[in-house]
Amino acid sequence: MAQKKAHEVDSWLAKPDPAISIVLVYGPDRGLVAERAALFVERAGLDTNDPFSSLRVDAAELEASPGRLLDEAATVPMFSARRLIWVKGAGAHKQLAAEVKALVAEPPRDSLVVIEAGELKKGAALRTAVEGGAGAMALPCYVDEGKAIDAVIDGIVAREGLAIGLEARQALRANLGGDRLATRSEVEKLALYCRGSGEIRLEDVRAMTGDVSGLGIDDAVDAVLAGNGATFDASFTRLVSAGNHPFLVLAAAMRQFHSLQLLRGEMDAAGKPASAVVASARPPVFFSRRRLVEAALQRWSGAAIARALERLHAAVLLTRQRPDLAAATARQALIALLVESARGGR
Repeated sequence: MAQKKAHEVDSWLAKPDPAISIVLVYGPDRGLVAERAALFVERAGLDTNDPFSSLRVDAAELEASPGRLLDEAATVPMFSARRLIWVKGAGAHKQLAAEVKALVAEPPRDSLVVIEAGELKKGAALRTAVEGGAGAMALPCYVDEGKAIDAVIDGIVAREGLAIGLEARQALRANLGGDRLATRSEVEKLALYCRGSGEIRLEDVRAMTGDVSGLGIDDAVDAVLAGNGATFDASFTRLVSAGNHPFLVLAAAMRQFHSLQLLRGEMDAAGKPASAVVASARPPVFFSRRRLVEAALQRWSGAAIARALERLHAAVLLTRQRPDLAAATARQALIALLVESARGGR
Protein backbone atom coordinates (compact mmCIF):
# COMPACT_ATOMS: atom_id res chain seq x y z
CA MET A 1 0.00 0.00 0.00
CA ALA A 2 1.13 3.58 -0.68
CA GLN A 3 1.67 4.57 2.93
CA LYS A 4 4.34 4.64 5.60
CA LYS A 5 4.13 3.90 9.28
CA ALA A 6 4.77 6.84 11.60
CA HIS A 7 8.30 5.72 12.47
CA GLU A 8 9.19 5.29 8.77
CA VAL A 9 8.27 8.81 7.64
CA ASP A 10 11.56 10.55 8.45
CA SER A 11 13.66 7.95 6.65
CA TRP A 12 11.39 8.16 3.57
CA LEU A 13 11.59 11.96 3.57
CA ALA A 14 15.37 11.75 3.66
CA LYS A 15 15.22 10.20 0.18
CA PRO A 16 11.72 10.52 -1.35
CA ASP A 17 10.73 8.37 -4.30
CA PRO A 18 10.91 10.66 -7.39
CA ALA A 19 8.09 8.66 -8.99
CA ILE A 20 5.62 9.94 -6.38
CA SER A 21 3.49 12.83 -7.62
CA ILE A 22 0.81 12.99 -4.89
CA VAL A 23 1.74 13.18 -1.20
CA LEU A 24 -0.71 13.31 1.70
CA VAL A 25 0.76 14.42 5.05
CA TYR A 26 -1.76 14.00 7.87
CA GLY A 27 -2.15 13.69 11.62
CA PRO A 28 -3.26 15.47 14.80
CA ASP A 29 0.09 17.26 15.18
CA ARG A 30 -0.56 20.20 12.85
CA GLY A 31 2.90 21.65 13.31
CA LEU A 32 4.61 18.39 12.44
CA VAL A 33 2.37 17.98 9.39
CA ALA A 34 3.34 21.43 8.09
CA GLU A 35 7.02 20.85 8.84
CA ARG A 36 7.17 17.55 7.00
CA ALA A 37 5.19 18.82 4.03
CA ALA A 38 7.65 21.71 3.71
CA LEU A 39 10.57 19.29 3.96
CA PHE A 40 9.18 17.14 1.16
CA VAL A 41 8.68 20.19 -1.07
CA GLU A 42 12.25 21.28 -0.35
CA ARG A 43 13.64 17.83 -1.18
CA ALA A 44 11.64 17.86 -4.40
CA GLY A 45 13.56 20.97 -5.42
CA LEU A 46 10.52 23.12 -6.19
CA ASP A 47 10.50 26.90 -5.85
CA THR A 48 7.60 27.86 -3.59
CA ASN A 49 8.18 31.57 -4.23
CA ASP A 50 7.59 31.37 -7.98
CA PRO A 51 3.91 32.22 -8.62
CA PHE A 52 4.10 30.68 -12.10
CA SER A 53 5.14 27.25 -10.84
CA SER A 54 3.63 27.13 -7.34
CA LEU A 55 0.09 27.34 -5.99
CA ARG A 56 -0.94 27.31 -2.34
CA VAL A 57 -4.65 26.77 -1.84
CA ASP A 58 -6.96 25.95 1.04
CA ALA A 59 -8.94 22.72 0.88
CA ALA A 60 -12.18 24.57 1.57
CA GLU A 61 -11.56 26.73 -1.50
CA LEU A 62 -11.10 23.64 -3.68
CA GLU A 63 -14.19 22.05 -2.19
CA ALA A 64 -16.21 25.09 -3.27
CA SER A 65 -14.82 24.90 -6.83
CA PRO A 66 -15.44 21.40 -8.22
CA GLY A 67 -12.90 20.37 -10.82
CA ARG A 68 -10.36 23.04 -9.95
CA LEU A 69 -7.80 20.63 -8.48
CA LEU A 70 -7.93 18.51 -11.62
CA ASP A 71 -7.52 21.61 -13.80
CA GLU A 72 -4.60 22.91 -11.75
CA ALA A 73 -2.86 19.52 -11.82
CA ALA A 74 -3.25 19.35 -15.60
CA THR A 75 -1.77 22.82 -16.14
CA VAL A 76 1.62 22.66 -17.85
CA PRO A 77 4.23 24.83 -16.05
CA MET A 78 5.76 27.61 -18.14
CA PHE A 79 9.17 28.08 -16.55
CA SER A 80 9.89 24.90 -14.58
CA ALA A 81 9.91 21.14 -15.03
CA ARG A 82 7.08 20.57 -12.54
CA ARG A 83 4.35 22.66 -10.96
CA LEU A 84 3.62 22.52 -7.22
CA ILE A 85 0.05 22.42 -5.93
CA TRP A 86 0.13 22.70 -2.14
CA VAL A 87 -3.24 22.08 -0.44
CA LYS A 88 -3.71 23.18 3.19
CA GLY A 89 -6.32 22.29 5.79
CA ALA A 90 -7.72 19.12 4.24
CA GLY A 91 -10.12 16.94 6.18
CA ALA A 92 -13.56 15.49 5.51
CA HIS A 93 -13.91 17.16 2.10
CA LYS A 94 -15.82 14.81 -0.18
CA GLN A 95 -15.25 16.66 -3.45
CA LEU A 96 -11.53 17.00 -2.74
CA ALA A 97 -11.26 13.28 -1.93
CA ALA A 98 -13.03 12.40 -5.18
CA GLU A 99 -10.69 14.56 -7.25
CA VAL A 100 -7.62 13.18 -5.47
CA LYS A 101 -8.87 9.68 -6.22
CA ALA A 102 -9.10 10.63 -9.90
CA LEU A 103 -5.55 12.03 -9.81
CA VAL A 104 -4.23 8.88 -8.16
CA ALA A 105 -5.81 6.78 -10.88
CA GLU A 106 -4.08 8.90 -13.51
CA PRO A 107 -1.13 10.71 -11.85
CA PRO A 108 -0.25 14.15 -13.22
CA ARG A 109 2.91 14.24 -15.34
CA ASP A 110 3.78 17.90 -14.88
CA SER A 111 2.58 18.58 -11.34
CA LEU A 112 3.37 17.60 -7.78
CA VAL A 113 0.38 17.64 -5.41
CA VAL A 114 1.09 17.99 -1.67
CA ILE A 115 -1.85 17.82 0.73
CA GLU A 116 -1.77 18.75 4.43
CA ALA A 117 -4.57 17.27 6.50
CA GLY A 118 -5.56 16.84 10.12
CA GLU A 119 -6.31 13.51 11.77
CA LEU A 120 -7.72 11.03 9.24
CA LYS A 121 -9.08 7.77 10.56
CA LYS A 122 -8.53 4.54 8.70
CA GLY A 123 -11.15 4.40 5.98
CA ALA A 124 -11.40 8.19 5.56
CA ALA A 125 -12.09 8.99 1.90
CA LEU A 126 -9.00 11.15 1.35
CA ARG A 127 -6.65 8.71 3.05
CA THR A 128 -8.15 5.74 1.20
CA ALA A 129 -7.77 7.52 -2.13
CA VAL A 130 -4.06 8.17 -1.62
CA GLU A 131 -3.20 4.82 -0.06
CA GLY A 132 -4.70 3.02 -3.04
CA GLY A 133 -2.33 4.35 -5.70
CA ALA A 134 1.18 3.50 -6.81
CA GLY A 135 2.09 7.10 -7.64
CA ALA A 136 0.95 8.48 -4.30
CA MET A 137 2.17 8.35 -0.71
CA ALA A 138 0.43 8.86 2.65
CA LEU A 139 2.62 10.04 5.55
CA PRO A 140 1.13 9.95 9.09
CA CYS A 141 2.38 12.44 11.69
CA TYR A 142 1.87 11.94 15.40
CA VAL A 143 2.84 13.75 18.58
CA ASP A 144 6.42 14.45 19.58
CA GLU A 145 7.96 12.32 22.27
CA GLY A 146 11.42 11.75 23.65
CA LYS A 147 14.07 12.04 20.95
CA ALA A 148 11.79 14.03 18.66
CA ILE A 149 11.47 16.84 21.22
CA ASP A 150 15.23 16.79 21.81
CA ALA A 151 15.78 17.07 18.06
CA VAL A 152 13.62 20.23 17.92
CA ILE A 153 15.52 21.74 20.87
CA ASP A 154 18.92 20.85 19.43
CA GLY A 155 18.09 22.22 15.97
CA ILE A 156 16.92 25.62 17.22
CA VAL A 157 19.64 25.97 19.85
CA ALA A 158 22.37 25.13 17.31
CA ARG A 159 20.92 27.53 14.74
CA GLU A 160 21.04 30.39 17.24
CA GLY A 161 24.59 29.56 18.36
CA LEU A 162 23.46 28.81 21.90
CA ALA A 163 24.33 26.11 24.43
CA ILE A 164 21.93 24.50 26.89
CA GLY A 165 22.92 22.52 29.97
CA LEU A 166 21.33 19.31 31.21
CA GLU A 167 19.38 20.99 34.04
CA ALA A 168 17.97 23.67 31.74
CA ARG A 169 17.13 21.05 29.09
CA GLN A 170 15.25 18.89 31.58
CA ALA A 171 13.26 21.88 32.83
CA LEU A 172 12.46 22.89 29.24
CA ARG A 173 11.30 19.43 28.23
CA ALA A 174 9.07 19.25 31.30
CA ASN A 175 7.22 22.35 30.08
CA LEU A 176 6.80 21.26 26.46
CA GLY A 177 3.69 19.56 25.11
CA GLY A 178 3.05 17.02 22.40
CA ASP A 179 2.31 19.29 19.45
CA ARG A 180 5.24 20.09 17.14
CA LEU A 181 4.00 23.61 16.40
CA ALA A 182 3.58 24.44 20.08
CA THR A 183 6.91 22.79 20.95
CA ARG A 184 8.80 24.68 18.26
CA SER A 185 7.12 27.96 19.21
CA GLU A 186 8.10 27.60 22.87
CA VAL A 187 11.73 26.81 22.01
CA GLU A 188 11.83 29.62 19.43
CA LYS A 189 10.63 32.09 22.07
CA LEU A 190 13.26 30.88 24.52
CA ALA A 191 16.00 31.16 21.89
CA LEU A 192 14.84 34.67 21.02
CA TYR A 193 14.90 35.63 24.69
CA CYS A 194 18.47 34.30 25.08
CA ARG A 195 19.83 35.56 21.76
CA GLY A 196 23.33 36.96 22.17
CA SER A 197 23.87 35.50 25.64
CA GLY A 198 25.57 32.32 24.39
CA GLU A 199 23.75 29.98 26.75
CA ILE A 200 20.25 29.04 27.85
CA ARG A 201 20.24 28.89 31.63
CA LEU A 202 17.77 27.33 34.03
CA GLU A 203 16.50 30.76 35.11
CA ASP A 204 15.86 31.61 31.45
CA VAL A 205 13.71 28.49 31.05
CA ARG A 206 11.79 29.31 34.20
CA ALA A 207 11.19 32.87 33.08
CA MET A 208 10.10 31.81 29.61
CA THR A 209 8.18 28.57 30.01
CA GLY A 210 7.56 28.23 33.72
CA ASP A 211 4.29 28.90 35.52
CA VAL A 212 3.69 32.57 34.86
CA SER A 213 -0.08 32.27 35.01
CA GLY A 214 -0.49 34.39 38.13
CA LEU A 215 -3.80 36.13 38.57
CA GLY A 216 -2.50 39.56 37.57
CA ILE A 217 -0.89 38.30 34.36
CA ASP A 218 -4.01 36.32 33.48
CA ASP A 219 -6.10 39.44 34.03
CA ALA A 220 -3.88 41.50 31.73
CA VAL A 221 -3.84 38.96 28.90
CA ASP A 222 -7.55 38.20 29.17
CA ALA A 223 -8.24 41.94 28.97
CA VAL A 224 -6.26 42.04 25.70
CA LEU A 225 -8.34 39.18 24.27
CA ALA A 226 -11.57 40.83 25.42
CA GLY A 227 -10.59 44.29 24.15
CA ASN A 228 -11.03 45.75 27.64
CA GLY A 229 -8.69 48.74 27.91
CA ALA A 230 -9.49 49.78 31.49
CA THR A 231 -8.87 46.32 32.94
CA PHE A 232 -5.66 45.88 30.96
CA ASP A 233 -4.24 49.23 32.01
CA ALA A 234 -4.97 48.59 35.70
CA SER A 235 -3.55 45.03 35.60
CA PHE A 236 -0.44 45.89 33.60
CA THR A 237 0.36 48.94 35.72
CA ARG A 238 -0.04 46.92 38.93
CA LEU A 239 2.25 44.14 37.63
CA VAL A 240 5.03 46.49 36.55
CA SER A 241 4.77 48.54 39.76
CA ALA A 242 5.17 45.33 41.77
CA GLY A 243 8.51 44.68 40.06
CA ASN A 244 7.40 42.07 37.51
CA HIS A 245 9.27 42.19 34.21
CA PRO A 246 6.99 43.26 31.34
CA PHE A 247 8.37 40.35 29.32
CA LEU A 248 6.32 37.97 31.48
CA VAL A 249 3.10 39.51 30.18
CA LEU A 250 4.35 39.29 26.59
CA ALA A 251 5.29 35.63 27.12
CA ALA A 252 1.87 34.86 28.60
CA ALA A 253 0.18 36.63 25.68
CA MET A 254 2.25 34.59 23.22
CA ARG A 255 1.16 31.36 24.90
CA GLN A 256 -2.48 32.42 24.70
CA PHE A 257 -2.24 33.36 21.03
CA HIS A 258 -0.44 30.11 20.23
CA SER A 259 -3.30 28.24 21.89
CA LEU A 260 -5.78 30.28 19.86
CA GLN A 261 -3.81 29.47 16.70
CA LEU A 262 -4.11 25.74 17.31
CA LEU A 263 -7.82 25.95 18.13
CA ARG A 264 -8.53 28.24 15.18
CA GLY A 265 -6.66 25.82 12.90
CA GLU A 266 -8.94 23.01 14.09
CA MET A 267 -11.99 25.18 13.46
CA ASP A 268 -10.90 25.94 9.91
CA ALA A 269 -9.77 22.41 9.07
CA ALA A 270 -12.77 20.54 10.46
CA GLY A 271 -15.44 23.20 10.07
CA LYS A 272 -16.24 23.08 13.79
CA PRO A 273 -17.76 25.96 15.76
CA ALA A 274 -15.67 27.70 18.43
CA SER A 275 -17.68 26.13 21.25
CA ALA A 276 -16.90 22.61 20.00
CA VAL A 277 -13.13 23.06 19.70
CA VAL A 278 -12.96 24.78 23.10
CA ALA A 279 -14.97 21.99 24.74
CA SER A 280 -12.62 19.32 23.33
CA ALA A 281 -9.36 21.26 23.78
CA ARG A 282 -6.37 19.45 25.27
CA PRO A 283 -5.17 20.65 27.70
CA PRO A 284 -8.69 21.73 28.65
CA VAL A 285 -9.72 25.38 28.87
CA PHE A 286 -10.85 26.31 32.37
CA PHE A 287 -14.63 26.58 32.53
CA SER A 288 -14.47 30.19 33.71
CA ARG A 289 -12.50 31.18 30.56
CA ARG A 290 -14.45 29.23 27.94
CA ARG A 291 -16.73 32.06 26.90
CA LEU A 292 -13.75 34.42 26.62
CA VAL A 293 -11.79 31.97 24.44
CA GLU A 294 -14.83 31.20 22.28
CA ALA A 295 -15.39 34.91 21.69
CA ALA A 296 -11.69 35.40 20.84
CA LEU A 297 -11.81 32.57 18.30
CA GLN A 298 -14.79 34.17 16.63
CA ARG A 299 -13.05 37.57 16.51
CA TRP A 300 -9.62 36.42 15.33
CA SER A 301 -8.96 34.71 12.00
CA GLY A 302 -5.94 32.46 11.50
CA ALA A 303 -4.13 35.18 9.54
CA ALA A 304 -4.82 37.79 12.23
CA ILE A 305 -3.49 35.48 14.95
CA ALA A 306 -0.32 34.93 12.94
CA ARG A 307 0.15 38.71 12.67
CA ALA A 308 -0.42 39.09 16.40
CA LEU A 309 2.30 36.55 17.13
CA GLU A 310 4.70 38.36 14.81
CA ARG A 311 4.03 41.59 16.70
CA LEU A 312 4.65 39.88 20.04
CA HIS A 313 7.89 38.29 18.79
CA ALA A 314 9.13 41.71 17.66
CA ALA A 315 8.21 43.24 21.02
CA VAL A 316 10.09 40.52 22.92
CA LEU A 317 13.21 41.11 20.85
CA LEU A 318 13.01 44.86 21.42
CA THR A 319 12.69 44.41 25.20
CA ARG A 320 15.98 42.48 25.06
CA GLN A 321 17.69 45.08 22.89
CA ARG A 322 16.37 48.06 24.87
CA PRO A 323 15.68 47.00 28.48
CA ASP A 324 15.14 50.64 29.40
CA LEU A 325 12.09 50.68 27.14
CA ALA A 326 10.75 47.24 28.10
CA ALA A 327 7.61 48.46 29.87
CA ALA A 328 6.71 50.94 27.13
CA THR A 329 7.41 48.39 24.39
CA ALA A 330 5.28 45.69 26.01
CA ARG A 331 2.44 48.10 26.77
CA GLN A 332 2.39 49.46 23.21
CA ALA A 333 2.36 45.99 21.62
CA LEU A 334 -0.37 44.69 23.91
CA ILE A 335 -2.55 47.78 23.51
CA ALA A 336 -2.30 47.42 19.72
CA LEU A 337 -3.60 43.84 20.03
CA LEU A 338 -6.28 44.97 22.47
CA VAL A 339 -7.53 47.56 19.96
CA GLU A 340 -7.51 44.97 17.17
CA SER A 341 -9.45 42.56 19.38
CA ALA A 342 -12.01 45.23 20.16
CA ARG A 343 -12.42 45.85 16.43
CA GLY A 344 -12.94 42.19 15.67
CA GLY A 345 -9.37 40.94 15.08
CA ARG A 346 -9.88 40.44 11.36
